[in-house]
Amino acid sequence: MEMITNVSEYEVIAKEKLPKMVYDYYASGAEDQWTLKENRNAFSRILFRPRILIDVSKIDMMTTILGFRISMPIMVAPTGMQKMAHPEGECATARAASDAGTIMILSSYAKSSVEEVASTGSGIRFFQLYVHKDRNLVAQLVRRVERAGFKAIALKADTPRLGRREADIKNRFTLPPYLTLKNFEGLDLGKIDKTDDSGLASYVANQIDQSLSWKDVKWLQTITSLPILVKGVLTAEDTKLAIEAGAAGIIVSNHGARQLDYVPATIMALEEVVKAAQGKVPVFLDGGVRRGTDVFKALALGASGIFIGRPVVFALAVDGEAGVRKVLQMLHDELELTMALSGCRSLKEITQNHVVADWDHPRVLPRL
Repeated sequence: MEMITNVSEYEVIAKEKLPKMVYDYYASGAEDQWTLKENRNAFSRILFRPRILIDVSKIDMMTTILGFRISMPIMVAPTGMQKMAHPEGECATARAASDAGTIMILSSYAKSSVEEVASTGSGIRFFQLYVHKDRNLVAQLVRRVERAGFKAIALKADTPRLGRREADIKNRFTLPPYLTLKNFEGLDLGKIDKTDDSGLASYVANQIDQSLSWKDVKWLQTITSLPILVKGVLTAEDTKLAIEAGAAGIIVSNHGARQLDYVPATIMALEEVVKAAQGKVPVFLDGGVRRGTDVFKALALGASGIFIGRPVVFALAVDGEAGVRKVLQMLHDELELTMALSGCRSLKEITQNHVVADWDHPRVLPRL
């Protein structure tokens, strides 16, 4: 295999290696996939204003997230069904994130249970929670998350129904028969049945609570003492409501452009959310990050850290745990270089003065 020099190259190789249904599930977005492309292209409309003649012989990338000290502001987003990419799935990803000294969020729809991921060893892990109609089931799952040593809950707030992912419909997406949703195994909820369209869409429609509202953020706080991040925020209005509801943090996310098409790229929505948060809670971002330069831009616009999803599963598909390790290391090294070339010795020195956003003049990033 030719030497891989950047994160995006893993996707090219993964596309050749994975079955079409699996690759399409990971790679595709909703409907016209405009937001999917925009999540990447929007980063190209932010340019640098580097400072020179600053001593950058020492660069400190350490940061603290919800009281936990980590090696860098680059974390692993919740991506479901990772055993379709590699037999070790989320357990391999958990080991790689722990070795990198950073945080991993485990998806509700993982192919490895919270207990299995916890058994991989020490590491700072959060849990992404989909709220099912059966609230007793939700409470049981939250208790398992607490017992397994997870440190926070990321509430999935943008999925009352699944977005229209046409690739999944064409492929009649379903799980391979040897895989189950491990966190729901034994509850007759671990299997996704084959249907005439997307089996996952049918599963979500049947199981997820479409009545979920802001009062449920407060309800969640009555059943757990873990801090709650609200994931899926794109507006100032929802930022203020999240804070009023007691959220410990906000993740600016459009679900990897897999829900509502023609919403803004997350990097475009970030400034509005950060301004509305007024420093009361940390704001994070996922969606479209493929370079250390992207991470720097998000930090400059006020993010406390970023999460990566697709780069992890594509690297996992290509080279397992070692691939995830390399993705995290490449982004770490690229961010460190960007900081040095911009004259920033620590994360707190990265400010909005280091970038200029030109949202009115689109630039299209080249495809590899």
